[in-house]
Amino acid sequence: MKKVEAPGAPKAVGPYSHAIVVGDLVYCSGQGPLDPVTGENVRGDIGVETATVLGNLAAVLDAAESGLDQVIKTTVYLVDMADFAAMNQAYGARFGNHRPARTTVGVASLPRGFRVEIECIATRR
Repeated sequence: MKKVEAPGAPKAVGPYSHAIVVGDLVYCSGQGPLDPVTGENVRGDIGVETATVLGNLAAVLDAAESGLDQVIKTTVYLVDMADFAAMNQAYGARFGNHRPARTTVGVASLPRGFRVEIECIATRR
């Protein structure tokens, strides 16, 4: 197992790694809408927050010699399922024609007041 700490992603807010690489698979921890420079929550509509989350996830994947185009499966956590359509639009825009398997889960709350968090499994390039 190889621990991945991505310099282009916000620092982990707990005792965990950005990702773990095992063989050719990358297991990414959930990313929230944090500004990678300041570490502060990015506030906006759920589309803006989702785009920030996916940017952070892309930085983690890049550090693991992978990318969003290598994602096999995502899990999206939403505090309000009424945000699904806007999240889905931002998600689709970022992934383009690549369509990884996905599960979306409604949750009561997320760390630091996040409204969306996304984790993934990917392959390395």
